[in-house]
Amino acid sequence: MKNRFALLAAVLALLGTAAVAAAEPMPYKIDPNHTLVGFHIRHFFAKVAGRFKDFSGIINFDEKDLAASSVEVTIQTASINTENERRDADLRGPNFFLADSFPTITFKSTKVVPGPNNSALVSGDLTMRGVTKPVTLEANFLGSMPAMGRKIAGFDAKTTINRKDFNINWNRVLDQGGTMLGDDVAIELQVEASWVDPNAPKPAMGQRPPQPAGDKK
Repeated sequence: MKNRFALLAAVLALLGTAAVAAAEPMPYKIDPNHTLVGFHIRHFFAKVAGRFKDFSGIINFDEKDLAASSVEVTIQTASINTENERRDADLRGPNFFLADSFPTITFKSTKVVPGPNNSALVSGDLTMRGVTKPVTLEANFLGSMPAMGRKIAGFDAKTTINRKDFNINWNRVLDQGGTMLGDDVAIELQVEASWVDPNAPKPAMGQRPPQPAGDKK
């Protein structure tokens, strides 16, 4: 009888360990071809939008326990794009991002607080132009599904930062008062990320793995 109880306890312990392991966050790689890292800032009265085109990141995501999730992203500063090359060159220069000296912008989460309807507050450290400040993203999990040996997940997030907190201070005072640029920068993220099943069948030698519709060649 003792041996049976010992065996049962061992099995339950093993199942418990397996359940914990299964609940661990899975690494989702951000897909740059289907992700927007965008921003806008006031210029006189209107808002000018831009984006960063070169970035990478991992979302360690637990769909059942958002609080166990985390994210880490690296953005290449020189990839800023506002659809105006002269303005973009200025933004890469010493008045703004000083991209030669600070080639990357990084975000690393420190805490995820789940909210209603798959929302969450994602707090973390944003480093830009050599300055690190805490920021909080208002994020939403949009859903997930399996596709072609992967699992695809979607997220969006937004926050607002003050550019002067990161030593981006340049502005122009107008003749009638006021300034050309606003200090607040609204950040908008539309993210698609994928987890690759390590047990999925591998493509045959010389055969490209299947690509989702719209992927770049």
